[in-house]
Amino acid sequence: MNRCVAPTVVVLGSVNMDLVTSTDRRPAPGETVLGSGFATVPGGKGANQAIAAARSGARVRFLGAIGDDAFGTELASTLSAAGVDISLLRRVEGPSGIASIVVDGAGENSIIVVAGANGRVTELTPAELAAIADADILLCQLEIPLDTVTAAARHARASNTVVALNPSPVRPLPADLWAHVDLAVVNSLEYEHYSAEITEVAHVVRTLGGAGAVYRGPDGTELSAAGLPVDVVDTTGAGDAFTGGLIATWTQGAPTALTWANTAGALATTTLGASSSLPDHARIAAMIATR
Repeated sequence: MNRCVAPTVVVLGSVNMDLVTSTDRRPAPGETVLGSGFATVPGGKGANQAIAAARSGARVRFLGAIGDDAFGTELASTLSAAGVDISLLRRVEGPSGIASIVVDGAGENSIIVVAGANGRVTELTPAELAAIADADILLCQLEIPLDTVTAAARHARASNTVVALNPSPVRPLPADLWAHVDLAVVNSLEYEHYSAEITEVAHVVRTLGGAGAVYRGPDGTELSAAGLPVDVVDTTGAGDAFTGGLIATWTQGAPTALTWANTAGALATTTLGASSSLPDHARIAAMIATR
């Protein structure tokens, strides 16, 4: 993989502290089960995808907010240590966002997200708008206020910046947002939920879990990447690793980007936690070279 052609990416999104509990099985409603482990792991879909893109070689700037608590300090440090530019990261009064995650013995998870500081990103500053206009790609998710995501996509399109959207978590989206999306990255559930809207998006990548991923281009042509055999420990960061890897290699063409993203996503399932599981450029390249 040639790092020199990696794009400049602005990620507008959430940054959370993940509170991860491991257990043999997830509890049914009203049931208490014993856990086997607990960890605090920096996460949030936006931050995870920013770190994944940076580890795949992209130049990444993050737009979002942390609280003035101890979690906020650690979250900022984690982004910076991964090579993400946090010069525009906001620090606001109150708690940072958190995600409570339960991971069962099969590596499947259940997640509850509390927005915290992420809910305070209600408008874009002139400096943030300038960063979006200067970027090659804007990458967004749906864990910050929807009006802000829509405004960012509109501004990016007007500035000839490619707009990539990972529409997660699933929620109703305005037509004005979809009208400005160039690339949608979805899992099977999101693909079904947004089926009508996605038909109007030029580039769509659908992840299939352990079965790999599929790309559909503007002319209807499809490419596929088969699932990779790995020992699954935790699927929490897999989708974010896939998306970040895809965006980091997008300018190299869909076949290369799909292969890279598929490998990144598979490797992310082999480690517990989200940000800690995101593989770096060397590890992804090494796995691709052996296939």
